[in-house]
Amino acid sequence: MRLSQSELTALLPHTGAMCLLDGVLDWDETRIVALATSHRRPDHPLRRDEGLSALCGVEYAGQAVAIHGSLLAGPPNGPAKPGYLASIRELELAVDRLDEIESDLVIRAEIRHGNETGLLYAFSVESMESNDGPLLLGRISVFLPG
Repeated sequence: MRLSQSELTALLPHTGAMCLLDGVLDWDETRIVALATSHRRPDHPLRRDEGLSALCGVEYAGQAVAIHGSLLAGPPNGPAKPGYLASIRELELAVDRLDEIESDLVIRAEIRHGNETGLLYAFSVESMESNDGPLLLGRISVFLPG
């Protein structure tokens, strides 16, 4: 099921330029695949004088995870339970900067473990046009307060 950026704004607490994703290409109960082009914008809200650090890819993955949670909790399940990024683990960076990637970014996240108090996702951020492997990957833990 594809979603546009305008549909994402209803599922994400971020607005305006901080909504980094352009759309959702696919999702189901355990995974989400999102698309982003914002890493190329010179006015990117996370960009510094030296460029957009690859560490900012964690924010792209975090937004994909937040959207996935909202989609899972959506009708008929009611509003999404608020979640908080608890930790990033096993982060691997294959590049220094995202703004140097000319193609669109594909963000993948998949639930590895979950219960009523939290979720663990594995994620990757990849170049749409390269088969060189992920630009970055890792795990995100989300705390779901009672």
